[in-house]
Amino acid sequence: MDRPTSCAFLLISCTSGHEARPDLPAPMPYSLAIFDLDGTLADSFPWFLRTVNDIADRFGFCRVRDEEIEELRHASTREILSRLEVPLWKLPAIARHARRLKGEAAGEISLFAGVEAMLRTLADNGVQLALVTSDSEDNAREKLGETAALFSHFDCSASLFGKPAKFRRVIRRAGVEAGQVIAIGDEVRDIEAARSVGIACGAVCWGYAAPAALRALGPDHVFERMDEIADAVCNRRAD
Repeated sequence: MDRPTSCAFLLISCTSGHEARPDLPAPMPYSLAIFDLDGTLADSFPWFLRTVNDIADRFGFCRVRDEEIEELRHASTREILSRLEVPLWKLPAIARHARRLKGEAAGEISLFAGVEAMLRTLADNGVQLALVTSDSEDNAREKLGETAALFSHFDCSASLFGKPAKFRRVIRRAGVEAGQVIAIGDEVRDIEAARSVGIACGAVCWGYAAPAALRALGPDHVFERMDEIADAVCNRRAD
């Protein structure tokens, strides 16, 4: 969630001093990078900590105690909902309320350092950019500021379990093969959604979920620093 650290990512290298094996097909280039917003591009976790218990009181689920935070960072979305006893039938109303609060607090939520440079590098190298988030598109564009213009595709709506469908829609709109797509996020469900639609996944270590929880799922890439994202995506394109 806050500023976790860990891991390294694997890159296929042609400069290792060994000849490429002719029997192994070269990987398809990443033509589309699908990003999550909160915890991946936008530093919204401090706002979340200030707000979550007010939302809990309003909708009648368990408050989050300070000593529970780290444990919850290792849990899946479903596990978190279960532990906090969130009434599933209230999820749409909770999501709408959270979006409204987030919109009102837009000035408190900034992009992580290096986001703009990373996104521009990808766009300059011909990678299509997409944003998939449960936040509203208006909130997302406000957070992204001028960098919103770099994105070709937005799929924004409140859906805790609907990321696979969103990924499929974005891939279809982009007109690319699944093997050319990478989804980059900060939560267990981002990795699970990517795997369910057959695309590569990258996990960032500065978001909501604990790096250990992400590494346990074996994502294709794990990023400790923002600049590693462009290196991985663009080097894959050059292979």
